[in-house]
Amino acid sequence: MIVKQKTLENSFKIEGKGLHTGVNVTMNFLPAPVNHGFKFKRVDLENQPIIDADVDLVIDTSRGTLLEKDGARIGTIEHALAALIGMDLDNVLIEVNNEEAPIIDGSSKYFVEAIEKAGIIEQNAERDYFEITEKIEINDEKSGAHIIALPDDDYSLNVMISFPSAVLNNQYATLDSISDFKDEIANCRTFVFLREVEFLLNHNLIKGGDLNNAIVIIDKEISQKELDRLADLTNHPRVTVKPQGILNNLDLHFDNECARHKLLDVVGDLALCGKRIKGRIIASKPGHGPNTIFAKALKKQWKKEASAAPKCNPNSAPLMDVNRIKELLPHRYPFLLVDKIVCINEDEIVGVKNVTVNEPFFQGHFPDEPVMPGVLLVEAMAQTGGLLVLSQQTGKFSTYFIRIDNVKFRKKVVPGDTLIFKLSLTSPIRRGIANMKGVTYVGDKIVAEGEFMAQIVKQK
Repeated sequence: MIVKQKTLENSFKIEGKGLHTGVNVTMNFLPAPVNHGFKFKRVDLENQPIIDADVDLVIDTSRGTLLEKDGARIGTIEHALAALIGMDLDNVLIEVNNEEAPIIDGSSKYFVEAIEKAGIIEQNAERDYFEITEKIEINDEKSGAHIIALPDDDYSLNVMISFPSAVLNNQYATLDSISDFKDEIANCRTFVFLREVEFLLNHNLIKGGDLNNAIVIIDKEISQKELDRLADLTNHPRVTVKPQGILNNLDLHFDNECARHKLLDVVGDLALCGKRIKGRIIASKPGHGPNTIFAKALKKQWKKEASAAPKCNPNSAPLMDVNRIKELLPHRYPFLLVDKIVCINEDEIVGVKNVTVNEPFFQGHFPDEPVMPGVLLVEAMAQTGGLLVLSQQTGKFSTYFIRIDNVKFRKKVVPGDTLIFKLSLTSPIRRGIANMKGVTYVGDKIVAEGEFMAQIVKQK
């Protein structure tokens, strides 16, 4: 089933204080075009720089996830990104007027509610998933975290946390489908141990911290006098401790709210890998550091797969055989250089040619060392790209290639090789002009590539 990309129907605004900086922040969430992804725009800085939600831009994960690009920063973005993924969005521009996202209540709840009110619309482009097909795994020795991705037909997560604490020892949270994020995860708040609070304050952090934006856990005996001293130090009302070891200013939404919040953080941090995930994530002792290490591993894998040769099943019937190809292309022996088409969609096509020693060009290129001429590899890619374009036209048309750029030959092609051509549109066809990227593989090795511009002309 084809799933379309989605963006906001209307814009919305979120305001509040940054958790660590204490600065007042306004975030405007705006609809964005297809293939835009999630981007942050620092409207308070000169030239309003844009920071992509990209794991390669992560510079710090000590108390939240911090991105930086060309000197512009945006931090504590994980709750907002988790809400965008949890609400099934793909393309959003986020204008922000300071260096840290507002903490609000320490969850994704207010982002989710604002998205619901703003509305969501489908866009005219297919969503590109990163489908986990084999195990991807990281072990972070520094934190003891272990994260695995396994194949699944949905985006699901299992998270286990463990602390050396009598109050918060082992907790487990499960989300069987990302579609349940709003009800099961969104309102789960961040948490902190009381023993950490004074340390954080002394290190000039949590300036925007409030008893209303975190679950404060007390796992060591503390006198009411000392508790009152900390309350006065942080300019908060005095509170007492509940029997289960949390401050009495709030009630838990779930018994395992802390583990659920860690799951929320995993969703937000893994959004930085750059694609929607289809797979099951199993995370033990996750944190922003291990999460972003894993997001880098995911990005590395999907980029590797994107550049890999298409998988062709020799037992499958071709989508276009040579007779259908001859109906669309004017080329004939000895210049028809595509044997069949095995995959085709709106913006990509995969063709195959079997190279034999009987090819006429081997008589002169070269008799004692047969090598397929590079110019014919370019021609074969162009013919495959022409089939992509012509298959979408109604009536009789021809394609004429008017520009070829950045052609590279990486490996020689010899008799016995099976060539796989992958041609992809790099932009929508406009005014009869098609721009394509072409790659030729033998096995899993790239042998040639190039960029093509073609003009589509109606036959008289």
